[in-house]
Amino acid sequence: MKLFDTLDKKPKLYHIAALSAAMAVLLAVLYMGGRKNAVWINLSLAFYYLAVIGLLIHSFIGQLRYNPYSYNTIFYFGYALFLCYLLVGQILLMREYYLDPDFFNEGRALSFMSDSFGNFIILSFPFLLVFCLLLCISNISLIRHEGRSFVNILGILLSILIIAGVLVYMRFNYYVSGSREEVFLHDLIFNAFASVYLYFECMLLGTMFAGVLVTRHTPDFDRDYMIILGCGMNEDGTPMPLLKGRIDAALAFYHKQKEASGKALKFVPSGGQGPDEIISEGECMARYLLSKGIREDEILKEERSTNTYENMAFSKELILKENKEAKISFATSNFHILRAGLFARRVKMRATGIGASTKWYFWPNAAVREFIGLLTRHKLKQALILIGTIMASVLLTMLEYR
Repeated sequence: MKLFDTLDKKPKLYHIAALSAAMAVLLAVLYMGGRKNAVWINLSLAFYYLAVIGLLIHSFIGQLRYNPYSYNTIFYFGYALFLCYLLVGQILLMREYYLDPDFFNEGRALSFMSDSFGNFIILSFPFLLVFCLLLCISNISLIRHEGRSFVNILGILLSILIIAGVLVYMRFNYYVSGSREEVFLHDLIFNAFASVYLYFECMLLGTMFAGVLVTRHTPDFDRDYMIILGCGMNEDGTPMPLLKGRIDAALAFYHKQKEASGKALKFVPSGGQGPDEIISEGECMARYLLSKGIREDEILKEERSTNTYENMAFSKELILKENKEAKISFATSNFHILRAGLFARRVKMRATGIGASTKWYFWPNAAVREFIGLLTRHKLKQALILIGTIMASVLLTMLEYR
């Protein structure tokens, strides 16, 4: 089964919403029965988590087949990880029940769910700590090679925020005393804080996985056009190493396709001319392609764009003038494939990407920039999911204390 960009129908989550609503009704009925229903509560939750994980994985695969360059791809994977944690915890609770049924009661499952947001953060802290240390090391190397700038310290700033969030939660969550109402208010606030942190952690993990996944994909050898995204050149009009890597990746695919299927493709070098550039990026790339033996009639220059969105929009416009049924791919740096593909879909162009490798110290910080860039998209969808996660933590805390 081909996973990338092969379906026309977008996967939906209605089945998960319906299952969750049915589960909420079932749990309400079972909780009214008290301790005698404890085993059924735990069994129901375990099967629910297992079912939702299966549905999320199914939706994740469906999303890859519909559009791999999507916020949904990140969301499905990130929350599936959290639900795997819930499933393992629920299995351990069931084991606890069978070891000591007299001690166990129906509230244990509710308490576990209420605390799960913060516990997942603490459980994943060793991974986050290693990730942040590696991110800081790569940023220091980046600063040494590329110089100091705000963009080049984004990874360090993100690392500080990640570690600070965990330390704040661990410091204030376990040292509290006072009346029942004061403890309830404390737990309500910190469970809500943990749910916000959990959301961004899941998105970060999902972005990392999706970013690696799309770099592993190779388009079918039936492409008609290959868009090459511009990113800067030297003062003499020759491509800088980052841009050269993108062109070379496109050339490598061109030769592999010709060898595998005998089909040639057209290059669409895409990029306008900046105020400090002697020629356009499109012209710079075209000259490089010509120097590598590509014929002039195999190059379709796009020289108006100033950003990735315009790269995709203006390149699509040129391509459709020649071939309305064209099969399209794009070449960019490996860290940029996910967001570039998202822009391709925004202009209603189905295109799969190939990535050029970058220096090791550049990749992590660039991936952080892509993560931040992705979070600026789909603001309404993200707000709804974040609010839903916060409401779930608040409701569980209120039920636990009730």
